[in-house]
Amino acid sequence: MPLLAKRLDLIQPSPSVSAMNRAKTLAAAGEDICNMAAGEPDFPTPPHIVEAAARAMRDGATRYTATDGTAALKNAIAAKFERENHLAVTTANISVASGAKQIIYNAFTCTINAGDEVIVPAPYWVSYPDIVKLNGGVPVFVTAPAEQRFKMTQQQLADALTPRTKWLVLNSPNNPSGAIYSEGELRGFAQVLRDHPQVHVMTDDIYEHLIYDGLVHSTFAHVNPDLADRTLTINGVSKTYAMTGFRIGYASGPVELIKAMEKLQSQSTSNPAAVSQAAAVAALNGPLSFFAEWRNAYKMRRDRVVALLHGKAGLDCPTPDGAFYAYVSCATQIGKTTLGGKLIKDDSDFVMYLLDDFKVATVQGAAYGISPAFRISFATSMDVIEKACHRIIHACKALR
Repeated sequence: MPLLAKRLDLIQPSPSVSAMNRAKTLAAAGEDICNMAAGEPDFPTPPHIVEAAARAMRDGATRYTATDGTAALKNAIAAKFERENHLAVTTANISVASGAKQIIYNAFTCTINAGDEVIVPAPYWVSYPDIVKLNGGVPVFVTAPAEQRFKMTQQQLADALTPRTKWLVLNSPNNPSGAIYSEGELRGFAQVLRDHPQVHVMTDDIYEHLIYDGLVHSTFAHVNPDLADRTLTINGVSKTYAMTGFRIGYASGPVELIKAMEKLQSQSTSNPAAVSQAAAVAALNGPLSFFAEWRNAYKMRRDRVVALLHGKAGLDCPTPDGAFYAYVSCATQIGKTTLGGKLIKDDSDFVMYLLDDFKVATVQGAAYGISPAFRISFATSMDVIEKACHRIIHACKALR
C-alpha cells in the first residue's frame, strides 16, 4: 500500500514559490541573482504595526484565540469593509485565517463536491485551479489574452456557465497581469449570474490598493448588492501593509459558509497566530497614509520595467493597471536556441534559461494559464529592476 494519497497527483508545487525558493538558494550559494519572482512588498512593515505585535507579546497575547479570529480583529475587519469597500457586514459574516490562501482553501473545501465546476479566468493566480482539483472540482478556464487587456468578457462568462458551475473566481487587480475590472464590467457579470442562482462569486481583492493612473477599485458585492449573499469577498494584510510573513487573511460572506469554514478550520489549523492578529488590528485600525508613497514607488518601477522591455528584442510588455507584476509575452523567443545549443521549446524553458544563464528569476506563463509569457515582480529596488531587465534583453538577443 503506497504511503501517499493519489489526490496529490492532481496538483503541482506552487510555481511561484518554487521559483522564489530556487532564486534564494542560488543567492545563498553566492550567485548574483536578480529575484523578480517574489510576490511580496520589499518595504518594511510600518513601525506602528511592528510595535503592536511586540506589545501583544509583552502583554501576554500568546494564547489560543477563537478559531476564526478574535472579536477585536473581526470588528476591525468589519469597519474596514464598511470604510473602504462600502460593505455593511457583521462579525458573523467574517472569517479570519492564516493567509488569504487558507481562506480560499477553506471555502472550496466546504463547498465543492466531485464534478462541481469553478470558472477561473486566465491568466490566474497559480493556486486557484489546484485547490479546486484537490477538492474534486473541475476548473473551467476562460482565456482572456492581452488583446482583451487580460479581462474576461460578459459573453465569455455566459458561454462558460453550465448547470454544474458552483463558483466564479474574480481577482482584481489581477495576479499576474495587473488587470482591473471596472464597475461596469462587474455589473455585466452580475447580469449574467442572476439567471444562474447556483453560482457563487469568490472575489480576491488582495491587491485593491495597488492601482495606478487614477483607476478605481470596485468590490463586486458593493456594485451588486443583490448578489452579496452569494459572494465571498477575500482580502488580507500581506500586500497593503507588507505583512506577508504575519499570515493573516480574511473574508466576508454568507453566514452559512462562514460557519462551515470555522468548522473546517477547527479541525485543521485552529486559530491564526494571536500575535499576528493583534498586529492586523493595528494595521486595519491605523493610518493608511504611508501607502501613497509606496504606490508612487511601485508606479515608477512599473513604468521603468515597461520602458526597458516593451518592444525590445521581440518582447511585448503591456502596462499593468494594478498589482506589482508585469506579464511579458516571449512568443518570439520560442523555437530559438541558446548559445549552448538548448532549444527553447516553451516559456518554462525560457525562464530556466533566464535563471541559469543570466541569473534572473521569473515565473513561467504556463503557471498562470496563458503562454508563452513570463511574470516579473517589480516589488524590488530600481537597481535590481535595471540590472534584471538589461539581462533579459541580453538573453533574448543571445538566442539564435
